[in-house]
Amino acid sequence: MTDAAALPGQPRGGVLSGPATARAVNVLAPNASAMTLDGTNTWLVSEPDSELAVVIDPGPQDEAHLRTVVDTARQAGKRVALTLLTHGHPDHAEGAARFAELTGTKVRALDPALRLGDEGLAAGDVVTVGGLELRVVPTPGHTADSLCFHLPADRAVLTGDTILGRGTTVVAHPDGRLGDYLDSLRRLRSLAVDDGVHTVLPGHGPVLEDAQGVVEFYLAHRAHRLAQVETAVEDGFREPAEVVARVYADVDRSLWPAAELSVRAQLEYLQEHGLI
Repeated sequence: MTDAAALPGQPRGGVLSGPATARAVNVLAPNASAMTLDGTNTWLVSEPDSELAVVIDPGPQDEAHLRTVVDTARQAGKRVALTLLTHGHPDHAEGAARFAELTGTKVRALDPALRLGDEGLAAGDVVTVGGLELRVVPTPGHTADSLCFHLPADRAVLTGDTILGRGTTVVAHPDGRLGDYLDSLRRLRSLAVDDGVHTVLPGHGPVLEDAQGVVEFYLAHRAHRLAQVETAVEDGFREPAEVVARVYADVDRSLWPAAELSVRAQLEYLQEHGLI
């Protein structure tokens, strides 16, 4: 879920649909919009020599898309064995229950309300299917239940809405919190620096091949916006809508409602830290 259009200086990417790494294939959902960019990226992940696959974020309740994901796996000689969710927003998770019916799989998520089966997901979990290894990385901030999945064999990370392939993401206040989000970005930076992750497989937009550069861009962007919000408040703009009009004047007005969520999160952060 984006809160801004593509920004100058953001690393460029590629691959909107089809193979992105040796183990990850993107099936793009037909739900393009200002908020979802080109649509939701549904990720089909498996070891090349395995018949079993994992699907991450089946996407919206769109029967044709869900069946396309199943068919894509079948055409590759694979069977979907597990469904995972990065978070509970409908453009990622609404189709999960129906997808579970189509595939006979369990659905694992951080939020118990989204699970189908007894097993959830938590920090430090390692999901293994058919030799594939996915490491669960907690990344709250966009939402409280946001997760990323580290795919070490491809030096990649699947980021849901925590990092997008284009533009920046919403801190969806009040569920999302800026402090948590900044901590999550730093956690992803550590994956890039310490664990050699270089490829970002986002929930929307193209694949990015400079994970550390992307995270640094996001951190710099958030610091810049936070400083703008602080200045706006010092100049007498107190209401979130007023701050949006001042700070996000360069952003399409259709995205202002989403930007207001981020502004509310920023105001809360500044208040908590005694900066306003």
